[in-house]
Amino acid sequence: MPLQSNLSGKGSSALKAESTQWDGRSFEELRQECLSNGTLFEDEDFPATDSSLFYSQSTPVSIEWKRPKELCDNPRFIVGGADRTDICQGQLGDCWLLAAVASLTLKKDAMAHVVPTDQGFDNRYAGIFHFRFWQHNKWVDVVVDDKLPSVRNKLIMLHSASNNEFWSALLEKAYAKMHGSYESLKGGSTMEAMEDFTGGVGEMYDTKSCPDNMFAIMKKALNRGSMMGCSIDISSSAESEAKTSTGLVKGHAYSVTGVDEVTIRGRKVKLVRVRNPWGQVEWNGPWSDNSREWDSVDSSDKNRIMQNSREDGEFWMEFEDFKRNYNKVEICNMTPDALTDNTKRHWEVEMLEGSWIRGSTAGGCRNYIDTFWTNPQFKLRLNDADDDDDVCSVVVALMQKGRRKLRKEGMDLQTIGFAMYKGRNTCGEDYLSKDFFRYNGSMARSKTYINMREVSERFTLPPGDYVLVPTIFQPHKEADFLVRVFSEKKAKSDGTGKLEFQEFKVFWEKMKKWIMLFLSFDTDRSGKMSSYELRIALKAAGMHLNNDLLQLIGLRFADDNFDIDFDDYLTCIVRLENMFSTLNKY
Repeated sequence: MPLQSNLSGKGSSALKAESTQWDGRSFEELRQECLSNGTLFEDEDFPATDSSLFYSQSTPVSIEWKRPKELCDNPRFIVGGADRTDICQGQLGDCWLLAAVASLTLKKDAMAHVVPTDQGFDNRYAGIFHFRFWQHNKWVDVVVDDKLPSVRNKLIMLHSASNNEFWSALLEKAYAKMHGSYESLKGGSTMEAMEDFTGGVGEMYDTKSCPDNMFAIMKKALNRGSMMGCSIDISSSAESEAKTSTGLVKGHAYSVTGVDEVTIRGRKVKLVRVRNPWGQVEWNGPWSDNSREWDSVDSSDKNRIMQNSREDGEFWMEFEDFKRNYNKVEICNMTPDALTDNTKRHWEVEMLEGSWIRGSTAGGCRNYIDTFWTNPQFKLRLNDADDDDDVCSVVVALMQKGRRKLRKEGMDLQTIGFAMYKGRNTCGEDYLSKDFFRYNGSMARSKTYINMREVSERFTLPPGDYVLVPTIFQPHKEADFLVRVFSEKKAKSDGTGKLEFQEFKVFWEKMKKWIMLFLSFDTDRSGKMSSYELRIALKAAGMHLNNDLLQLIGLRFADDNFDIDFDDYLTCIVRLENMFSTLNKY
C-alpha cells in the first residue's frame, strides 16, 4: 500500500472517511433529513446525558446541555481562521488532546481534513457537525449534535477564547464520542491524538539523552509539517499538574509551536516556542514574554518573534532551558523519513492485524520463554535494499486498538513491545518453535516495553526473511493490535500461516493417535493439558491452524487456568476433523 494514502496531508480532503453512525448514514444525509423536516439533529449514538460525560462517577454539578445559539447571540463555527489561541482547556484532564489540537491548527491541510469547512451556523444549519479522525488504518467520519455541556451558560469543557466560536468545543465532543465518553479522554499521550489527526508516524525523544543535533531535528520536523509536543515527567501522582517556581506544570502536555534563532551580542541563541493548552500559566524564566533578554535583540527580530506576545499560554524558552526543564518530546511525522538526515524517500506500508488471546496467543515477552513462542508471528521478506545502499530502512509501529474506549469496563493500555528475528526461508515454514527462540537472539526490537498506545522504532536491516513477534509484557493479557511496517521497497508479509490436513484412512487409528497425543501432554495424569500446548498437539495430529482459529478454540475450550480437559480436547479435535472433511468435499 503506498504510504501517501495514510500520511500525507496533500490532497487529504479526498481521503474517504467511513461513517460511524449505527445506521451508516452520512453527515450530509442526516443534515438533509433535518433540513427537510425542519428539525435540529439529536444524536442518539451520543445523547446529551450524564452517560456521555462520565462512566465512573456522577456529575459533580448541575450540567445543562445547550446549543451554541442558546449560549450566545451570534455563534460562529470558526472566527477569523482557526488557530492555536482557539484552544482553552476546560474541566477535563485532556491537555494531551488539546496540545495536539493546537499543533493541528499549524498544519492547514490536515486541519481542513479533520475539521471540514462544509458546516456552520448559516442557512444550512441543522444542529449537526462532523469531524474526521484516523483510527486503526482507516479514516472515520464522526457526527455529533451541537449540544454542549455548560454551567450557568458557560462551556465547561474545551472552549475558544472567543465566546462565539465553537469549532474546538465540537471537535472535543466528536473525539469523546469516538472513545465512548468525555471521561475516557482523561490522561493520555499527545502522540495518540496527533496520529489520529494525521495517520502519521510517531517518534519519542528523551531530552536528557537526545541526539546532539536535537534542535536541528525539531526545526526540520516543523519545516516538514510534523506535529510536536513536550511534557515534564512526574515521580508520583501527587506531582500531577503541580506548578513549578518557573511557571511550568509537571505531568502536563504542551505543544511545541515554533523554533527560531536570534543574535544577541554576536552570539546565536536557539529558542523554542511552547504553548500551554490552558491558555494561561507561562514560563517566567529567561526569554519569557517580558524578560530583559529581549531588550538586547534587534528590533526587527523582536517584532517578528514577539508579534503575539501576551498572556495566552504561549512563550519562548532558550533551547538549553527547554531541555533542562522538559523530559519528553513527541514528534508525529507525516512520513517515516528520518529527521537525522536530509534523505527523503518513497515509503511503502504493510498493515498487519491480530490479537493476543489468553490461553492461545498471549505468550508474554521473552522472559516467559515457555509461552513466548505462542505469540502472533508475522513473516516479512525484505527483498530489495534501499536505493544507493545495501541495507533496508524499516520503521515498525505496533499499536494496541480500542483500549481507551474499554476503560469503562475496567481495562486500560497494556504494556507492549516487539522483536524481529532472522527467519530461515520463513515463507515456507510454519510457526517458529520454542527452541528457536531459546537459542536465537533478535535482530531488532523495541527499546522498551511501555504502556502507551503505540511503540515504534526505526531500523536498518540487510535484505532477507524475518519474523516479527509483537507481545504484551506479561502472558495471559489480552488486546487487539495493528502493526504498520514501513519500508522503502515493498515488504512481503504473511500473517495467516498455513491451513493443512492429512487425511487418515481409518478413524480409530486417528482416535488412538489423538489419545496418545493427549497423554503425552498430560504429564501429571490430571486429565488436562495446557491450552498453550494445543498448537503443538494439533500440529502433531496433522492440523495446521492460523492464529484466528487457535484464538477461538482457546476461548471456547480453555478454563480459567488455561487448561483443556480430555473431553473438550476430543470434542475440539473431532469437530476440526469433520470441518476439514467437509471442506475437502468441495
